[in-house]
Amino acid sequence: MTWSTYGSFLIFAVVLVLVPGPDFAVITKNTLAGGRRRGSWSAAGVASSNAVQGLAAAAGLGALVTRAQPVFQAIKWAGIGYLAYLGVQALRSALAGRYAEADSAAGPGAGWRQGFLSNITNPKVLVFYLAVLPQFLGPDAPLSALLVLALSHAVLSLLYLLVVVTGLTRARRLLARRNVRRTLDAATGTALLGFSAKLATE
Repeated sequence: MTWSTYGSFLIFAVVLVLVPGPDFAVITKNTLAGGRRRGSWSAAGVASSNAVQGLAAAAGLGALVTRAQPVFQAIKWAGIGYLAYLGVQALRSALAGRYAEADSAAGPGAGWRQGFLSNITNPKVLVFYLAVLPQFLGPDAPLSALLVLALSHAVLSLLYLLVVVTGLTRARRLLARRNVRRTLDAATGTALLGFSAKLATE
């Protein structure tokens, strides 16, 4: 793998990371609920999932999963259900409109778990690794080169999501106002349900 190839992949990965998706909604939800610490753990959960799926794709396990349709469909529908569950939670929170200063009932572990599960149950992430990595390296690329690209994408996603968490934390005083928070919860819940519905129709 040349530096030119690696640079091209990084540019592509940055563009991809910047496109808002379910992960962005989950990070927003957790940061507003529990602050910087929980939001950062949620970002770490997303990045951990990216690393796991990237490693699986590089090792050839991802191809086995996508070819085993019952397994692939089970993962897909688990993701649909989980995103819908998070969406309904956010909408219920918006309707109730009752917020504490910080959600101490669910600590950083809950943030990591939500980030990891929202990403690991999204089959499009695994398909991305399977479809994109060989395009930059060719079908006979060594495992080490595939691992470098997969882990680079995971690191980029973590850095971007941590920037999002920092921005949300700085604006949290404004965003934590009841009316603003209810609006954001409603928007986040709607977005998560929309991602769930989109995944169900693909």
